[in-house]
Amino acid sequence: MDRGRNYSTDLTDKQWRLVRGLLPKHARRGRPPVCRRAVLNAILYIVRTGCQWRMLPKDFPKWKTVYGVFRTWKLEGIWQTIHARLREKTRKIAGKKPTPTAAIIDSQSIRTAEGGERRGYDAGKKITGRKRHIVVDTLGLLLGVVVHGADIQDQDGAWPLLEQLYEEFRRLKIIFGDVAYGRSDLPEWVFGTFGWLLQTVLRPVGLKKFIVLPKRWIVERTFSWLARNRRHSRDYEKTTTSSESFIYIAMIHLMLKRLEKAKN
Repeated sequence: MDRGRNYSTDLTDKQWRLVRGLLPKHARRGRPPVCRRAVLNAILYIVRTGCQWRMLPKDFPKWKTVYGVFRTWKLEGIWQTIHARLREKTRKIAGKKPTPTAAIIDSQSIRTAEGGERRGYDAGKKITGRKRHIVVDTLGLLLGVVVHGADIQDQDGAWPLLEQLYEEFRRLKIIFGDVAYGRSDLPEWVFGTFGWLLQTVLRPVGLKKFIVLPKRWIVERTFSWLARNRRHSRDYEKTTTSSESFIYIAMIHLMLKRLEKAKN
């Protein structure tokens, strides 16, 4: 039986063993270390419920302590590192190599709360807020994310995201996307810069009803996974880096659950 699970979002003992070895070491000096399992449970609770930092239940560590860990690990890239290690393990249990050769790119416009940086108006979706720009593998696992203003067109927002991928995914050969990614000579730039093929997946001409499009349904499913977490019902963060970190954290929790089931 799992010890100390007060909420359904709390890590099980098996999940904790999977992630414990990926955490940074405690500092040798300074204040006594806080229970990291309790801190992670608090952050997962925030992501799932959409709870405000100051509204954390009293059986978690103090909200300032929890936020301090979240912010420090955000600035040091710890969330991305944990996510990358778990993604490799998740791909392996699915019979895949650690890094992919194919990926899918898409964006999602989302309303923001008041204030915050990099907000804009998406005239197509009629939304004032930000865009979550993501690339996933064929399993729907996150490869990269960039959050920017909703006024930035997909073909323009893709540039920094694809540059981010190049450092880590040298085996990548093809990326699928919708018709927007065929504009502004983006496919030519991608092939000339990285050697990747950027292939657009088009809707059948004249078809107005809903249809499942090849490859693109995979990235849409990833957006639906993120939507299970109320913190992602809109973008509540003041900074885009916090928004990106919460996306990584949501995917970390999803992969921990998959890895736990695979090891049973």
